[in-house]
Amino acid sequence: MQFGVFTVGDVTVDPTTGREPTEHERIKAMVAIALKAEEVGLDVFATGEHHNPPFVPSSPTTMLGYIAARTERLLLSTATTLITTNDPVKIAEDYAMLQHLSGGRVDLMMGRGNTGPVYPWFGKDIRAGIPLAIENYDLLHRLWREDVVDWKGKYRTPLQSFTSTPRPLDGVPPFVWHGSIRSPEIAEQAAYYGDGFFANHIFWPKEHTQRMIALYRQRYAHYGHGSADQAIVGLGGQVFMRRNSQDAVREFRPYFDNAPVYGHGPSLEEFTRETPLTVGSPQQVIDRTLCFREYVGDYQRQLFLMDHAGLPLKTVLEQLDLLGEEVVPVLRKEFAALRPAHVPEAPTHAAMVAAAGGAKDSTVHAVDDVTGKAPEGATR
Repeated sequence: MQFGVFTVGDVTVDPTTGREPTEHERIKAMVAIALKAEEVGLDVFATGEHHNPPFVPSSPTTMLGYIAARTERLLLSTATTLITTNDPVKIAEDYAMLQHLSGGRVDLMMGRGNTGPVYPWFGKDIRAGIPLAIENYDLLHRLWREDVVDWKGKYRTPLQSFTSTPRPLDGVPPFVWHGSIRSPEIAEQAAYYGDGFFANHIFWPKEHTQRMIALYRQRYAHYGHGSADQAIVGLGGQVFMRRNSQDAVREFRPYFDNAPVYGHGPSLEEFTRETPLTVGSPQQVIDRTLCFREYVGDYQRQLFLMDHAGLPLKTVLEQLDLLGEEVVPVLRKEFAALRPAHVPEAPTHAAMVAAAGGAKDSTVHAVDDVTGKAPEGATR
């Protein structure tokens, strides 16, 4: 099972000091969090994608490429790749490039984002959100698996004899998660392709997450990818820890009360009771997280939001120390002991290459303009 952190990259005033970090400070802090994640033994760092204030991660591949160069083991992912407003051709090429540069340490999560105006900013109609997600991913899926693509759809210009470059590393595309909070169509899409399904698991009661994942598992089995309990599931979540639970609640309360995502609504006590948000001691986080399995089944990835709501970097790094040293080792052991042998582990590039029969050189060589032939022994 993989454990890690994800960030939405918000630039938020610290309510305890009144200070707001600059964009530069926030970007550098996100990098520091990723480096700390590897240092404390976490598996994954994921960044969101946003194109509006108060968020800064508008170019995930730039950030992840930089982090890839400064890490050795950390799996680099996205918490949202906007499949609706990004061009599938650009996604195919950007993430294949990142895959090569990182040595296969990359996957990505498709999503539609949380900002309605992003659609017209990129020339799209929000009323076509779900159809865009379906059509664009269908094209992306083909671009990574077919050397030459002829394609025609509704929402972008056709492609004729198009080859996306570079080709995926070792002939194996990055693993894809489909993230959703409330759209059953996205759970269906993930199941259809046999991809992973990631439930954000922050804002809604557990019953909602349970229904969404149950639908995905049922449809995964329907499409013949395996049994329902072999479907690839990921969960989000948010925690705040201090060794003493009362200290955690007291320190986190002003941040919760002013958080741009869920502040100024239900109280902290109501939110922690009705949603998976956990504020308390490391043992409370362990106990609460282990309970997720009771209603979603065995799953493969758990990501925590640690840096939201204006928390200073020093505090976030302290949280990561607690997560890596006291929480995740126990969760790894407990989840591993509970997982049946037939339930797959979290997907990795190495495992996908092995399942494909080994690595292959996926280089596509240009056809000679005169002869119309590729070099001898080369693929086209």
